Amino acid sequence: MAPDITLMNSGINGLDEIFNGGLAKGRMYLVHGEPGTGKTLLGMHFLEEGLKNDETVLFIHGEESRREILANGEAVNIDISDAEFLDLGPESDFFTDDDSYDLVEPSDIERDRYTKRIHEAIKEINPSRVVLDPISQLRYVEANEYQFRKRILSFMRFLKQHEITVVVTATLYSKPEYDTELRSLSDGIVKLTRGEDGRRAEATKHRALGQMGGDHGMEIRETGLDIFPRLVPESQEHTFTPKRIHSGIDELDELLGGGFDQRTVTFLSGPTGAGKTSTGTQLLAQAAQEGLNSAIYLFEENMETFTHRSEAIDIPVTELREDGALSVTEVEPLSLSSEEFAHMVIDQVEEAETDIVMIDGIDGYTISIQGQQQELVRELHALARYLKNKGVTVLITNEISEITGISEATDNQLSYIADNIAFVSYVEMDGSLRKVIGVLKKRTGNFEKTLREFEITGDGIRVGEPLTGLHGILQGSPMTQVTDRNRNE
Repeated sequence: MAPDITLMNSGINGLDEIFNGGLAKGRMYLVHGEPGTGKTLLGMHFLEEGLKNDETVLFIHGEESRREILANGEAVNIDISDAEFLDLGPESDFFTDDDSYDLVEPSDIERDRYTKRIHEAIKEINPSRVVLDPISQLRYVEANEYQFRKRILSFMRFLKQHEITVVVTATLYSKPEYDTELRSLSDGIVKLTRGEDGRRAEATKHRALGQMGGDHGMEIRETGLDIFPRLVPESQEHTFTPKRIHSGIDELDELLGGGFDQRTVTFLSGPTGAGKTSTGTQLLAQAAQEGLNSAIYLFEENMETFTHRSEAIDIPVTELREDGALSVTEVEPLSLSSEEFAHMVIDQVEEAETDIVMIDGIDGYTISIQGQQQELVRELHALARYLKNKGVTVLITNEISEITGISEATDNQLSYIADNIAFVSYVEMDGSLRKVIGVLKKRTGNFEKTLREFEITGDGIRVGEPLTGLHGILQGSPMTQVTDRNRNE
């Protein structure tokens, strides 16, 4: 950061982050987007932050009255009632009056009126923050592109002389030549969009300071506007010291080579109803016995069903939650962006000192979270890496399409994320469906290469001895192996 630049908070933590620390004092920031994307609310947060710091702030408006602006803010818990307001809009009787301009251009009169009123207000109020919503109020009274650029340049210089930071809003689609001028003259630019992927915010410019690339999640809720920056895992060098997470089931721990190592990402794969969630929950319950805290995020079932199923097989979910060893969060469909979900998980990890995070499961995640599937997988990878770097162990359940057998380790080509892959699958044995469990991958140690029979009972999960003398299990139809002794007999 240049030594003569002073940063100030925007009032939106996520916006400060993507602008590499905040807004530069005495500069102009353009917030643009289509109607309804949140431009005015962003400006209101900016002014509210100034009021919290005992600053004098000014809202220059023309499309909505002061009363409407305050009402809109109150609806999302934003209070700027102590701000100064300058209304450049026409009075209501303008609609019925028959004013005419016989000897001069109307733009000349309006331009002089706007300029004089803004100049007088700023000199009288001496604000540290100004919002001009929208800047098209100045655009419409200029005769051409040259005059508009000249007006904005003089406006910016006037503000900088008074060390005023200004946020201007614009809907950039009416006159491309003006749009180009606004982008060029602005010190920082935020683009707001709203589409099938939900609300998004992107910083496309921050003069001398730079900005975080890409677009980011954004939501408008009862607490106002929030921006959730993309997760960028930091590279951290640390010595890997294996510490095992045990299941509490001796046979399963033997299959896992003593258990999964902490600070790794484990996929639990299998068809629907095979027992992936129950296996993961069993691991978390045993971790609680060893003093570790866990969090589960449910994407494919509700809290009541999850609790009932777990306790029906002797996993005390309610007790673990009451003791603070387990947090269970049910994620509402299409309510979050991938960035907001990531920040939700990180906040949980930091506030509750969580050791293990379980995401249940991938299909539900890609359906419930806003965004394109390929992008969501990329964001999930970033979250998993971030958590690993923070020393957190990650469990992810993944449903595969085959009812019997295993043709691929994970769905959606996700195996590259995993340090460990375990699977539960159905097989046909003696004319009935039975389950087996096995391990396909473990980066940090050895594991048993055999398969074991797997069963969920009222007393918990039961894992049998290794299945030997069979082949074709991964195809879903085990057959007895024919040995030389069998042939001779």
